[in-house]
Amino acid sequence: QDSPLKAVQMLWVNLIMDTLASLALATEPPTEALLLRRPYGRDHPLVSGTMLRNILGHAAYQLLVIFTLLF
Repeated sequence: QDSPLKAVQMLWVNLIMDTLASLALATEPPTEALLLRRPYGRDHPLVSGTMLRNILGHAAYQLLVIFTLLF
């Protein structure tokens, strides 16, 4: 089967997505506090409790809006 995107189109999509991601990372101002803090240990979770609560809350909100619009 043919791919829905050709090679050049895939390169353009990759370029645009990488550019937007790098802009998002580059716009955060550097602070001294980031350089002075201790690194996190290996046993610390990658997603904290607050992050998990925000992710689940946002997902529930999006589901509520989608189901409201559908039904």
